Amino acid sequence: MLRNYLLIILLSSVSIRSSGQAIIDSITQFDSLIQMDNSRSVQNSILVDKDSVSKRPEQKEMWEFIKGISVHDQIMKRHPYFDFESKAILYKSDKKNFQGKELLFYLVTALILLFALLKLVFAKYFNDLIKVFFRTTLKQRQIKEQLIQTPFPSLLFNGFFVASTGFYINLLLHYIKFTPVDNFLLLYLYCCTGLIAIYVVKFIGLMISGWLFNVQQAAGSYIFIVFLINKIIGITLLPFIVLIAFSDGVVQSVSFLLSLCCIGGLLFYRFILGFAAIRNLVKLNLFHFFLYLCAFEAAPLLLIYKLLLFFL
Repeated sequence: MLRNYLLIILLSSVSIRSSGQAIIDSITQFDSLIQMDNSRSVQNSILVDKDSVSKRPEQKEMWEFIKGISVHDQIMKRHPYFDFESKAILYKSDKKNFQGKELLFYLVTALILLFALLKLVFAKYFNDLIKVFFRTTLKQRQIKEQLIQTPFPSLLFNGFFVASTGFYINLLLHYIKFTPVDNFLLLYLYCCTGLIAIYVVKFIGLMISGWLFNVQQAAGSYIFIVFLINKIIGITLLPFIVLIAFSDGVVQSVSFLLSLCCIGGLLFYRFILGFAAIRNLVKLNLFHFFLYLCAFEAAPLLLIYKLLLFFL
């Protein structure tokens, strides 16, 4: 019996010891885990502190105040963190700039809108102008007097002739590569100014000649015919300007050739109308009229061309 009690006591002491040892081992393991976690947290905090703390800027020498420069600019120039003193680096963009015919488009559109506006507002004057040009009615004298008595539409259509013909001459100069001015708008302004100067001088010369030789009526008739053909030339050149401005190669060359033929035909038609109108009022020989054309029509243009070649 005693033997049994001793065996029970021995087994219970062994079990208590083993359980106690397991508890101690678990406590030790838990303590080691806590120590490892604490060491890791300490290392992380050290790393974070090391990264978050910025380096103290180097102490620069004392600088003197420069007169003429604001204090703000001098402070920013010597800023310890940001470099405001160096020049900025320029990076070129890879974006391609395409240069098209936008300027020609806007100018041609403006010319078309101007003609449409004049035709819409002064429809009667435009219809009478076409009738007189083609001589489609027997009331030529009456229609001519109506056209003469409306100077404001006549002035506007003359202005359209200057704008249209000046634009055409500008395109022609670029086509033959004779551009004394690189700026398209400036050359266009020069062309329009040259046309205005030529026809103002011609108008004044014809008026003075008619007054000197007492043929004011003949001079007035010829001036009317000259500006009538000019208006038709300005209108006729408009479709050719559209073709020349937005085409190249064969189409552009053919457009220039046809336009020059039209201008030559209209000028010849002006010669016929002018001679017929003057012959009814003044005893004039065809040879004398031809000499007038050579002296007052062709010679000034050739002289201007010669001066351009000499100066440019």
